[in-house]
Amino acid sequence: MNSQTLPLLYELRRSSRAKNTRIVVTADKIEVVAPLKVSERRIQAFVHAQKDWIEAALKRVAGRVNATPRLAPTEYVDGSHIPYLGRRLPLKVTSSKTKTVRIELLNDEFFLVKLPAGIDNDRHSILIQQALIRWMKNQAKQHVQQLVDLHAPRFALFPRSIRIKTQKSRWGSCGPQNDINLNWLLMLTPPAALEYVVVHELCHIKHKNHSQAFWQLVAAHLPDFKQHRLWLKQHGASVMQGL
Repeated sequence: MNSQTLPLLYELRRSSRAKNTRIVVTADKIEVVAPLKVSERRIQAFVHAQKDWIEAALKRVAGRVNATPRLAPTEYVDGSHIPYLGRRLPLKVTSSKTKTVRIELLNDEFFLVKLPAGIDNDRHSILIQQALIRWMKNQAKQHVQQLVDLHAPRFALFPRSIRIKTQKSRWGSCGPQNDINLNWLLMLTPPAALEYVVVHELCHIKHKNHSQAFWQLVAAHLPDFKQHRLWLKQHGASVMQGL
């Protein structure tokens, strides 16, 4: 939503649980969370009054992002190392007769990139990066479905739908109708961290909160979930910078 009184783009989210209007600034967006009955005019006035705070928060977030080490390489060329399921695997780039860039994971040890002949050298890196992202998203669908098939039947935690999304501040979510969204960047984390996030969102099918009962259900699936949650807290900022 674009406020008429503030030259900043922000998203408005209404919440039945919100008692007051608040602003959340993350790496990819400014979100305004407001109670259901607060008028948009009051919300716009509130955001306008908080303009200086928002701009300061944006600078703080940008500073943290810039100071966070990236997992991804600066260029996608032969010999570059790509984060994948908690490891860093090298790229082997070869020329091919294919019409598009193809990615293959060989022997679980390296990525083979088949690059069409005739492409300008200065476009190689971006095209390989884009192909890797598409490949990771497809892999995420398969890995997530396998984990859902493994964990969902135990306590009848069956989602209505599963979507793989690109997100800069959330690992996953479970909607009111049990639609689960998961961040494809989890493919850069260790398999146990990915499994924890899938289980976390499945458990929200039964408990739409973070109550003691919710965490007990998570622990019933993954007794050691706390160490995987800790890994995400410690390394999540680097993972969220993406490929």
